[in-house]
Amino acid sequence: MLLATYDPFREFRELEKRMRGGFSALNEESALSGFTPVVNTREGEFAYHVEADLPGVKKEDISVETKDNVLTISGERKHKDEVKKDDYYKLESSYGKFVRSFTLPKGVDAENIKATCENGVLEVVIPKLTKKSEEKKKIKVK
Repeated sequence: MLLATYDPFREFRELEKRMRGGFSALNEESALSGFTPVVNTREGEFAYHVEADLPGVKKEDISVETKDNVLTISGERKHKDEVKKDDYYKLESSYGKFVRSFTLPKGVDAENIKATCENGVLEVVIPKLTKKSEEKKKIKVK
């Protein structure tokens, strides 16, 4: 004779497991279709630096603009997964756009901002305006 203990929540756990399995594929797809890049900012002696992690984004798909004292980084990530085998063919593609905006601090040289992208990391360098040395000036009273 075989004895088995009755577990009233076993079916609920199995249902939860099946539900998570089905939705994990959707979560992966939504992660590819739209994302918010991670951004690090820091201040150096002569410039501010903005670094954005943009894995899978090509340089030509990135836009860096300034308008009304706001720096805007935008772009699009395109993903295409194609598998060709003898017995089947699979093609999955998705894309996603992103936009990040930052208010520029006072005292920056907006005309000389530079941006470079290497290995999926975009670096924007925002130079500070150089302060003129303040000399003491005698003003004649008339």
